[in-house]
Amino acid sequence: MWGCGALLGARAGLRLCRELFLAWNRGWSAAAPYSASAEPSRVRALVYGHHGDPAKVVELKNLELAAVGGSDVHVKMLAAPINPSDINMIQGNYGLLPKLPAVGGNEGVGQVVAVGSSVTGVKPGDWVIPASAGLGTWQTEAVFSEEALISIPRDLPLQSAATLSVNPCTAYRMLMDFEQLQPGDCVIQNASNSGVGQAVIQIAAALGLRTVNVVRDRPGGTMVTYGGMAKQPVIASVSQLIFKDLKLRGFWLSQWKKDHSPAQFKELIVTLCGLISRGQLTAPACSEVPLQDYQRALEASVQPFVSSKQILTMC
Repeated sequence: MWGCGALLGARAGLRLCRELFLAWNRGWSAAAPYSASAEPSRVRALVYGHHGDPAKVVELKNLELAAVGGSDVHVKMLAAPINPSDINMIQGNYGLLPKLPAVGGNEGVGQVVAVGSSVTGVKPGDWVIPASAGLGTWQTEAVFSEEALISIPRDLPLQSAATLSVNPCTAYRMLMDFEQLQPGDCVIQNASNSGVGQAVIQIAAALGLRTVNVVRDRPGGTMVTYGGMAKQPVIASVSQLIFKDLKLRGFWLSQWKKDHSPAQFKELIVTLCGLISRGQLTAPACSEVPLQDYQRALEASVQPFVSSKQILTMC
């Protein structure tokens, strides 16, 4: 199998943010499952009112936090990355576009502050990630419906938790869904230094697969394209299609979620959390950027050959 994509990645910690939230969490008493507050609160959020250049249309604004309803969850965001899909959404050229004005961010991790009276799946102190794209994670806190969230173990490294629901999921599904790969088989990919590429290497190793990374020629097999930040067409020679039976396929995680049940996506998350806990899957190379310095992070994210994934920290 051949993987094709874009965006590069370098590593930085979120230790301070994690320590602050662990300290904050120690302040919890044995809280009852229901702890919703009707008191309004103000949050900082990165909002865009129309599509265009992210550096020009995204603004840091103060928003009023909605009251927590019976099936709602109040979440304090810890960290949220900037992915190519986030940039594409803001530009208006993605397959899924939220209603405007919108808060940016499709991925991230937060900690539950309060829950509504009918919420049973999460409790204050739990860590949660988005169940689907378009949730709006670039904000200090928010109120979401319970069904929009997935609970994850709190002992995961913060960077791994913040970047769990997009790149690793894409990598795992591409390895599992297109060819019946067996231990010892070889996976060839380009863009291997991207977030997805790094996840492919690690997950493949955990499955007993070999990888060949950063190659020039397309061999036979199945070529799976999951991203194209360069917005250039995929080109394959007729001889490879005929004589090597090269197959061209595409993969979009959002479509996979539409075609599968929420329970199946949760099962995927559980599988990946297990790999992280066993040290078989680590976060991509990252650089942390405070929320107020979002312009710097956005500018870095749209540069070619960026060497790190930008993660917005909410501390």
